[in-house]
Amino acid sequence: MNLTSVFKNMGPGPIIAAAFIGPGTVTVCTLAGVNFGFSLLWALALSVVSTVILQEISGRLGLITGKDLSQLIRSQKGNPAFRYFSMGLVLVAIGLGNAAYESGNISGTNLGLQVFWEAPSIQLSGMEIQSGNLILGILAFLLLWLGNYKALERVLLGLVIFMSIAFAGTAILTKPDWSAVFAGFIPSWNDANLPTLVALIGTTVVPYNLFLYASLAKNRWSRSTDIPWMRRDIVISIVLGGIVSMAIVLVGAANVSTEINNAIDVSKGLEGVFGSFAKYLMGFGLMAAGLTSSITAPLAAGLVICGIMGWSQDIRSKPMRLAMGLIVLLGLIFASLGIKPVQLITLAQLANGILLPLISGWIIWIASQKEILGDFRNKPGHTIIAGIIWLVTLDLGLKSILAVLGISF
Repeated sequence: MNLTSVFKNMGPGPIIAAAFIGPGTVTVCTLAGVNFGFSLLWALALSVVSTVILQEISGRLGLITGKDLSQLIRSQKGNPAFRYFSMGLVLVAIGLGNAAYESGNISGTNLGLQVFWEAPSIQLSGMEIQSGNLILGILAFLLLWLGNYKALERVLLGLVIFMSIAFAGTAILTKPDWSAVFAGFIPSWNDANLPTLVALIGTTVVPYNLFLYASLAKNRWSRSTDIPWMRRDIVISIVLGGIVSMAIVLVGAANVSTEINNAIDVSKGLEGVFGSFAKYLMGFGLMAAGLTSSITAPLAAGLVICGIMGWSQDIRSKPMRLAMGLIVLLGLIFASLGIKPVQLITLAQLANGILLPLISGWIIWIASQKEILGDFRNKPGHTIIAGIIWLVTLDLGLKSILAVLGISF
């Protein structure tokens, strides 16, 4: 097997990598490096392993059953009240959450764009509209409206590669102490870094990506013999995304600034290392991260909404376009008008804190059922490993809920 055949058979994995590396991930990884150096790299390594295991299960479910997770939830037998509760929870968590995060994605993309060009603000009826956010939101919507899954995969793969080069190049140029870097993969934590540790894992193990990959995998592959390709696709993509996140931590650790409000501030502290070139690398990296997430968040929400409601999930169908357009529009309104949807994001965090352990536990259980996956069900050893990962997601979910409620942990 050569490298050409691997890339030729790559599926939607890069979309998942693009989805979890957004402005929030860039900021969290940056601050992790600034505040704790390399000591939390092990948490990112754990999150990569956890994500690969859960995404492989979701991809296998989609490929073998021909249904994504939202369709499986809609068609599940048993207590109707539980089924409708599950459907409602997923709609609220994914729909509301992705609309809120789309605002941050668009704003983050514009933050990177400002390094190269600062779009003017528009005064309209006493309101200040950020034209950069408006332009980028329209761009994301047009890519979704005009594209197809294969085209989106190529666009996002290209952006992930360029993003990887930008952040990895920045990290290497900082000339880190590699012995200290490797020491960062030895697990350790304390009360001071625990919230950041939770945030690092939480930005990688994302509930809506489980829905997204199952849906895209069933469209990309249709035979059980394609499972090895699906596994290579998700492993390569998630590992690449993890390397990008780790590179951002290295960049943050090299920073000498006294005040950090966002990822771009890090570039100011790096100018002594390799001049003004730092801000262009960071700016491009943040812009690529924001744009990829600005595309994937509405795509995932659209697939989930249409799957739950039993509507067409074809990217060019009217229901998909309306659902994706609604998510982009809400994010665009919040971002363009300078509204900070704190309450929406808080509700989204609460919903996702509940959804992550529920969905991860559910897919682990259903993937062990012979009547669902037959010979491709989870083996006992696989289930045990996945169960350990589920305990991690449960802990993350509880901590997310406590954080929203203002309870220290």
